[in-house]
Amino acid sequence: MNKKLIISAFFLIISNTIFAQTSLFEHSKNFTHQDSLRGTITPERVWWNLTYYHLDIAVNPDKKFIQGKNTVQYTVLKPHNVLQIDLQAPLKITKVVQNGRELKVTHQGNAHFIHLKETQKIGAVNSLDIYYKGHPKVAKNAPWDGGFTWKKDKNGNHFVATSCQGLGASVWWPNKDHMYDEVDSMAISVRVPKNLMDISNGKLRNIEQHNDGTKTYHWFVNNPINNYGVNINIGNYVHFSEKYNGKAGILNMDYYVLQDNLSKAKKQFKEAPKMMKAFEHWFGKYPFYKDGYKLVEAPYLGMEHQSSVTYGNNFENGYLGRDLSGTGWGLQFDFIIIHESGHEWFANNITNKDIADMWIHESFTAYSESLFLDYYYGKKASKEYIIGTRKNIKNDIPIIGQYDVNSEGSGDMYYKGANMLHTIRTLLNNDEKWRQILRGLNSVFYHKTVTTKQVEAYLIAQSGLDLSCIFDQYLRTIKIPVFEYKVENNEISYRWKNVIEGFNMPINILVDKKNQQLKPTENWQKTIVSSDKITAKITVDENFYIDIKNIK
Repeated sequence: MNKKLIISAFFLIISNTIFAQTSLFEHSKNFTHQDSLRGTITPERVWWNLTYYHLDIAVNPDKKFIQGKNTVQYTVLKPHNVLQIDLQAPLKITKVVQNGRELKVTHQGNAHFIHLKETQKIGAVNSLDIYYKGHPKVAKNAPWDGGFTWKKDKNGNHFVATSCQGLGASVWWPNKDHMYDEVDSMAISVRVPKNLMDISNGKLRNIEQHNDGTKTYHWFVNNPINNYGVNINIGNYVHFSEKYNGKAGILNMDYYVLQDNLSKAKKQFKEAPKMMKAFEHWFGKYPFYKDGYKLVEAPYLGMEHQSSVTYGNNFENGYLGRDLSGTGWGLQFDFIIIHESGHEWFANNITNKDIADMWIHESFTAYSESLFLDYYYGKKASKEYIIGTRKNIKNDIPIIGQYDVNSEGSGDMYYKGANMLHTIRTLLNNDEKWRQILRGLNSVFYHKTVTTKQVEAYLIAQSGLDLSCIFDQYLRTIKIPVFEYKVENNEISYRWKNVIEGFNMPINILVDKKNQQLKPTENWQKTIVSSDKITAKITVDENFYIDIKNIK
């Protein structure tokens, strides 16, 4: 769900009557050298490939202080002697060690350059330990303006969590903070006061007891994971679980909530296996069977942390009890369980290489909301819901952001992007083929980072449709196609307006309740739509996300 966070990559702000959706950070045209260091695959990043992390930290909730180290293992792709690691102030790197030798580190803001002493031989697998400490950035309004959330539950117990999409995982731990290179596997060790639990990604290996009134939870992630998907959740949790018989066998589904919310959670979280059934139908097998699936109560609305989805939707349907579509269908499911879990396929399984392409995460996942409805309530419910979300679209800036500066595009990546996908489904007019395309995406790009061009090419090839102008129109401009038409007796004249050059998307119409397909261009065309002499009644298919102008 991302430099200054205005709204989460998948979250939405609702006023009393207006739902205003914007991008995770402000859209700025004035990028700095720090933006480039963060958003570019720099020479100090490109020469090494991540293979393994072990993040080992102690969290002191009383002092709002963290300290520890991250062990970074990597494969050398080509010789180089400077390695870039990212960590955001006010946290500080205290030392870096490789093979027992402390290394020199130079700093450029949040980018830190480690000067290696040993020759880096191609193919070698090396590691280094990065020690750090400090008071991490406090989240002002998690998850939209993220960092550490330090709260207490109503019984006075510490209730702590991280959230960092867009802002970057380097806000709380040192890493290669760029989306293109996912670590292959990861250990997460978190030391907390003995009366609390830490819930992180993957599976719990063991709990280590210490003599100083603390204990360490050791988690292990078997699958590739993006940096912002890593999280810690600290609280006085209780646990319950179930086994789900899914597409790849038995899946562990674990739930962690505060004690006082246990009964509510046992009722509300019944939606989780329903989600799993629907999404395995549409998208294929859950991508992280080895790591299981967790739903973890958090002191903020929620986030798509991989295999550790965080939840704060008050144990009620809708988005904090509201229907984002205004149709009633949005109250048939818990928005956070469905949306954030949908990201396990689109964001955590298929991950954008550059945050400018974050529509790959958010458009497909916003679209997944309607597919959940489709599975349980039918195509009519799905259609009404997704069309209802159009009122949230702003058309302020393009959906695709600017590359190489860690800049996402418009918050329209949610429901404008979802309606673009719904439009493509309508054009394809073959729901089983569409389902196989969505499943194919998650198979072909399984545990991979991708670009918009790769996703576009796949959809074009598998659909057999020329979708290039549709992607350019909806992703790269703010213009919504206008279908202009006029009917005189039994003839219709029609064309596209407000479109890019060469826009040629076909469109379906009903002529006196009979289906016809037109292929408009920017030039006026005319065709006979009825054999009757009287004026035909024309209805344009509302499944297309377009504006319509009847010229009389």
